[in-house]
Amino acid sequence: MDTLDDVLDTLDLKGAFYFRTNFSPPWAVEVPELQQAARFHLVVEGRLHIRFPSSGEQTVLGPGDLIVIPRGRSHILSDEAGKTAPSLETVLADAGYTGDGVLAVGDGEPHAKTKLICGHFSFRPEADHPILNALPDFQVMTASMRAENATLDEVIRMLVRQVFSGSKVGSAASVTRLSEVMFIELLRIGIENNKHLETVLSAFSDSQISQSLSLMHSRPEHLWTVESLAREIGMSRSRFANRFQSLLKMGPMSYLADWRLQKSLFLLHNSKKSVQEISSDSGYQSPAAFTRAFSDKFGIAPTKYRKSA
Repeated sequence: MDTLDDVLDTLDLKGAFYFRTNFSPPWAVEVPELQQAARFHLVVEGRLHIRFPSSGEQTVLGPGDLIVIPRGRSHILSDEAGKTAPSLETVLADAGYTGDGVLAVGDGEPHAKTKLICGHFSFRPEADHPILNALPDFQVMTASMRAENATLDEVIRMLVRQVFSGSKVGSAASVTRLSEVMFIELLRIGIENNKHLETVLSAFSDSQISQSLSLMHSRPEHLWTVESLAREIGMSRSRFANRFQSLLKMGPMSYLADWRLQKSLFLLHNSKKSVQEISSDSGYQSPAAFTRAFSDKFGIAPTKYRKSA
């Protein structure tokens, strides 16, 4: 099985397309924080200044550049650095934007317009995994970096063509699916210059550690131990445990315990199985043991979680 795909499916990765913009200077907008989401902005034309008020960090993007903000941090988009900005809600209301077409702001120099494609990737509440923990606060993928990754570049080009096609038949679905593929491709290439994420992702391509991950993901209900996993993949117990820890920053049994709970979240959301069945499928010896582990982790019993979800 493709373990990375299983991770993203279980964590409920979903793309969402907000809008494309036509911003004429002077303009600025403050995008609010969004939990359990990774926002993205793709510059199609013009220049984009981005500043993070919480840290003071800032960067500038040009045509073809893409920024991903994995933790949904609040940030300011503007035509020039250092601007104060109204909230996104205010900008949308003042522009009379209804959710269709182009978000147009400003009436300045038409040749200095900034055209963006904006959206986000969301994850299920309580979604947790070493991959998510390793994501940077923000990451820029420049046009030149895209050129070195042909698949990612083509996906982004397809996304732009679909957004600007003008077709309404299936357009939203196509754009959101393409954005999901874009996120996966960003992960597959390790979101360059991020050593922590690169290390975590290398576990999924390591010839032996990837086998252990595949075993845990395909058979979470099995009574795995460090010894049995090491034996299955042909490593000594100590070498396996040390290698796993060095790549994923947690031990094999801790990873398995967390993954079983993530799998149970998925099943509570997406299946009609009983809590007893889910506890068994997730690798717990009894519903009582499952309820204790689930409540300790998420602060709510599985039955109440399912009702609230």
